[in-house]
Amino acid sequence: MTKQVQQLDRVIIRFAGDSGDGMQLTGDRFTQETAAFGNDLSTLPNFPAEIRAPAGTLPGVSSFQLHFADHDILTPGDAPNVLVAMNPAALKANVGDLPRGADLIVNTDEFTKRALAKVGYAADPVEDGSLSEYHVHALPLTSMTVTALADFDLSKKDAERAKNMFALGLLSWLYHRPTEGTIAFLEKKFAKKPEIMKANIAAFQAGWSFGETTEAFSVSYEIKPAEQKPGLYRNITGNVALAYGLVAAGVRSGLPIYLGSYPITPASDILHELSKHKRFGVRTFQAEDEIAAVGAALGASFGGSLGITTTSGPGLALKSETIGLAVATELPLLVIDVQRAGPSTGLPTKTEQADLLQAMHGRNGEAPVPVIAPRSPSDCFDAALEAARIAVEYRTPVILLSDGYLANGSEPWQLPDVDALPRIEPGFAEPNQEDFQPFKRDPETLARPWAIPGTPGLEHRIGGLEKADGSGNISYDPSNHDRMVRLRQAKVDGIANDIAPLAVDDPSGEARVLILGWGGTYGAISAAVRRIRKAGHQVAQAHLRHLNPFPANTAEVLRSYDKVIVPEINLGQLALLLRGRYLVDVISYNQVRGLPFKAEELAGVIQDVIDSE
Repeated sequence: MTKQVQQLDRVIIRFAGDSGDGMQLTGDRFTQETAAFGNDLSTLPNFPAEIRAPAGTLPGVSSFQLHFADHDILTPGDAPNVLVAMNPAALKANVGDLPRGADLIVNTDEFTKRALAKVGYAADPVEDGSLSEYHVHALPLTSMTVTALADFDLSKKDAERAKNMFALGLLSWLYHRPTEGTIAFLEKKFAKKPEIMKANIAAFQAGWSFGETTEAFSVSYEIKPAEQKPGLYRNITGNVALAYGLVAAGVRSGLPIYLGSYPITPASDILHELSKHKRFGVRTFQAEDEIAAVGAALGASFGGSLGITTTSGPGLALKSETIGLAVATELPLLVIDVQRAGPSTGLPTKTEQADLLQAMHGRNGEAPVPVIAPRSPSDCFDAALEAARIAVEYRTPVILLSDGYLANGSEPWQLPDVDALPRIEPGFAEPNQEDFQPFKRDPETLARPWAIPGTPGLEHRIGGLEKADGSGNISYDPSNHDRMVRLRQAKVDGIANDIAPLAVDDPSGEARVLILGWGGTYGAISAAVRRIRKAGHQVAQAHLRHLNPFPANTAEVLRSYDKVIVPEINLGQLALLLRGRYLVDVISYNQVRGLPFKAEELAGVIQDVIDSE
């Protein structure tokens, strides 16, 4: 039977099931094949905080959303065109996001009375007509998988575990995804368990064959590769991009990289990835707690390495005293905070932007620290490199604010030419100096010398007590303290002269409304701006990477527009800083749901502001 092939320019697929159903693996494999095919893509993994929530419950639902297209895209998509629901809980947790007319693939084997009752369904929604506005494909995925694996020496339970591979095979057929990479992946993953390996491959191929032969799907879909700049690409998550950026910082500075870290969601993958790169002079230390981790990192910087520590919001709070010590000793220290929803333990696997004020002011005394935020998963590489440059060349701790959405999301990344990346100059103090002054500052950067312990002639005091200007001796003199406080602030303020001005995207030059963002809101804001411009309206866009100090032209940009909208996944922290610093009454738009913004909702906000002009 010859089936129709329909061309699409983009599609959004969401795989959803129990946290033990392998939805993250399924989504990741579909993503890897999509990247290899050459589509532009963006992903949104969404999983429970519990290691294994009760099976079949709403809190245990795990999902993976993938948006891929034949053109440049910016977000994982607002709403899925296709939902694969492996059980009633997955359906109930996700069906509200489906637009009318979307495809819904349901694993009917799991829609038992007990499973339905567990999530509050009085009747089977597949049979009672409540899903009539969708194209429902009711398929017994579990039993079809077990049947396909009947010839394997597996228990029924083990055979059922391969149902995610059956679903992956079906979707791979439906959207013309390559299969070779997934088969190679399964061969490698289960190399020591050949029967499991063969069974998973068989389930994957059975899903593909089912799509090819069944009458349930009369149409398959094709999304052509996107046009990309020539070069070598790979799919990359924000955490891996950060890790690679840190390795690159070591290469471009010539410094050993030392990571002192304590595992915490969603930052742990940076520790995992960096631990693989010892050949690049990277040393990783998993400490017993957050305070020990940052203390070890600062000690490494004192010894001449680039000290780095990774954490999330709760850990940043614990590290605050040692970050203050790094401010006082004026040593390089890179603190990476992959933000998550709080307060306290909060929603550990969900995203948020609510650590900005903590990064700016969460230390005792006047302890200014530069703050940088990447805007996309691939931009985490460049942001890490820039944060390392500032830390090393200005002798200061730097806080890099990523977030859970960027950390776990992925997109294509063009591998850079390492030799073309900016050099980072450590500028160690020369040995055997007469009358060495450990706090004599560079006239341009105000950075003090970086003196490696044990170097002849560079002996000096270190610690948290206030230093005398120049000599570094302990000083309780009030005037000296005032001077040192102002010098440390001036050093951070001066970084504004060493960073790019805030760029504004205003094609016509006639926009009166500016939408200004920071961090992981970039994709949703950009997609919303595209929608507004396509509707014939003028709107300008700018995005902040440097949050302390702000770029030197920030005041000029803000005052060039009648209205400035600042969307944040917090209750208005950047808006508060902008109002206080520049006396501009920005319009704050905030949602704190543990999820990234949707482009549609932001477009509505922009439209409302334009209409009120």
